[in-house]
Amino acid sequence: MNYDELVNTTMEVGYLLLSNGAEIYRVEDSMRRIFRAYGVETGDVFVIPTCIFATVETGRGKPVTGFKRLYARVTNLDKVERANDLCRIVCYQKPDFQTVREEVRSIDQRPVYGFWTQVAAYALIAFSFTLFYSGSFADACCALVCGAAVRLVIDFMGRFSTNSFFMNIAASCVAATLALLAVQFGFGANTDKIIIGALMNLVPGIVITSFMRDVIAGDLIAGLIRFVESLLVATAIAIGAGVALLAPRLIWGV
Repeated sequence: MNYDELVNTTMEVGYLLLSNGAEIYRVEDSMRRIFRAYGVETGDVFVIPTCIFATVETGRGKPVTGFKRLYARVTNLDKVERANDLCRIVCYQKPDFQTVREEVRSIDQRPVYGFWTQVAAYALIAFSFTLFYSGSFADACCALVCGAAVRLVIDFMGRFSTNSFFMNIAASCVAATLALLAVQFGFGANTDKIIIGALMNLVPGIVITSFMRDVIAGDLIAGLIRFVESLLVATAIAIGAGVALLAPRLIWGV
């Protein structure tokens, strides 16, 4: 048994899961199952949202340890599902490590929705939530533009590797400003409904759900990290929208 290969391959599978939004317990359980599938019962794993630690003992009692740092996470449930399927295949068929790594790379390189498809999705989400929160059809059409603008701002700032905190501030500020202008020029009637609909694109709903699941599962450190992350996102959204709403009053006294 090549324990270094085992640890490195298992770390790649865990990294694929974690970087695409899988829960902490899912990552740890999947990695432990892979260790056991290759006859290593002493494998231990510790995962938090920003890094992965894994260690096994060789037949001579020598520890082999791996560490991977995670700098960015997205939510891609398609990749999570396929990584789960890969874990099941590994546990049942026990393929060689090179085959597993090739499959990990294949899953990681799967195409995502195109940029303009994402812009359309952001716009439709804003449109739908504005109607959901009792906005008029005119308000929803204004939110359609605001939602598309949110995705454009995120893409523009992402090109400069901007911190997500400031990215959310800018996106929410632009969305709120466009909503104010739309109402000011008579295209919409309810500023609050338009802003709420557009900003629903930025609300960290999956992160909030994940931190609750982590806490319930006993992963308190990971749960607290995700909780703080969701608070920062909410704070950034509030700051951006607040700046847009307060700026006209401070400048023109409106």
